[in-house]
Amino acid sequence: MTEGNTYLINLTFPTEIEINASLLDIFLVSQAPFKLYFQNKFVTFSPERFIKIENNQIKTYPMKGTINALVPNAIEKILADEKEKAEHTMVVDLLRNDLSIMAKKVTVNKFRYIDKIKAGDKTLLQVSSEISGILEKNWHEKIGDILFSLLPAGSISGTPKRKTIEIINTVEGYQRGFFTGIFGYFDGNKLDSAVMIRFIEKQGDKLIYKSGGGITIDSNVTNEYKEMLEKIYIPR
Repeated sequence: MTEGNTYLINLTFPTEIEINASLLDIFLVSQAPFKLYFQNKFVTFSPERFIKIENNQIKTYPMKGTINALVPNAIEKILADEKEKAEHTMVVDLLRNDLSIMAKKVTVNKFRYIDKIKAGDKTLLQVSSEISGILEKNWHEKIGDILFSLLPAGSISGTPKRKTIEIINTVEGYQRGFFTGIFGYFDGNKLDSAVMIRFIEKQGDKLIYKSGGGITIDSNVTNEYKEMLEKIYIPR
């Protein structure tokens, strides 16, 4: 980072977990805005929307910044944290530029508002923003171009995106697989999708939970490790 190759990098790590339930059981009991179970290979219960398109308007909702709601003055603390603010600002700027590839009149409608997420027996506060733009009326014919122009999601890669992805591929030391990809639906008139985070994968007879977080030059190693562990939960 001191050399300027990346300003924000989202690093992830696989953690082996033990749970007395199948992936399908986890899917059925989990309560999340977006969830997916796939052929007994993985389950994801994501709190983060990727993009939503309706009435020629595209919106994205980057999430960056997590804190346990039990921390005293948690909302004030996370919003005042300069490292978290810088990290979130960089992701918002990245996604604003990403939307501008295919959309016009790109605007940040809401900046750094708080989402509450049930994380097992605890509540996490997640900092989010809302960005929107206007697509051409024939956007339905270009759905593939739109998606591929935005992938991978800025919140799980970093900035500058291309160089940061190269670094991720070099330093993470494992294959993310479907983790941090996207899923959703398109009915011909509207599209909704989410980022594959909060992700459990079956590897042989083991269950692997993949999680991570954003790293900047101001990051504290211990705090980043704790945030990664905070994200290992089932929302039920």
